[in-house]
Amino acid sequence: MYALITGASSGIGKAIAFELAKKKINLVLVARREKELNDVKSALMSQYDIDVVVKIVDVSNQEACVQLHQSVQSYDIEMVINNAGFGKVNYFTNIELAQELSMIDVNIVAVQILTKLFVQTMKKGVILNVASMAGMLPTPLMATYAATKSYVLYFSRSVNYELKKQQSPVRVLTLNPGPVDTEFAQVAETSQGLKGMSAERCARIAVRGMMRRKAVIVPGFSMKVMRFLVKVIPYSWILPIAYRLQKQK
Repeated sequence: MYALITGASSGIGKAIAFELAKKKINLVLVARREKELNDVKSALMSQYDIDVVVKIVDVSNQEACVQLHQSVQSYDIEMVINNAGFGKVNYFTNIELAQELSMIDVNIVAVQILTKLFVQTMKKGVILNVASMAGMLPTPLMATYAATKSYVLYFSRSVNYELKKQQSPVRVLTLNPGPVDTEFAQVAETSQGLKGMSAERCARIAVRGMMRRKAVIVPGFSMKVMRFLVKVIPYSWILPIAYRLQKQK
């Protein structure tokens, strides 16, 4: 049995790799950065008796996503973690269009392609699509990022329901973390803002949720409270609060 993880060279993807390795699950690690990915492979194989396969892939390229799926058909893939993604924090008018389109390619299009292809070929198992708490509410200064994660959340929930109705042995789940101590802030060109949980803790919660086939996984009590609040507080209140939180970064 193998688990395929995109964005596995750092952050949540890397931490999930170690959590699954503890459970003796073989891994296919996917990322753009070859050195960092091979360092993760070396660390995993020095600690755990598992097979680790490295795939250097830029998932912003649609054809590369298709080729990635084709290249792993000889493995017994029962878990897919679509974790690759990035954001930018700034006024919509200040972010370059090319950066936003790249964000859509990575955060949405790659998830769409890989979910579609693996749902069609997996005999059983789970696909975990990494969304974000930002996807549960409109987020000024992260307008495009929040919208991409909203897409991932509601797309995944709908497909998961369809699969249940079709009595498929495959499930599509979502992980919706709040702030996590990763490279996200550096890539987003911002400060962390709210104190984040560790990637390792987030990964433990994610893997536990995957094993339970929990449709929506929200790591941390404070994020669960926030999830409840955004359901009952009007957007006229949410928008200025979200704006202030992002502005502080």
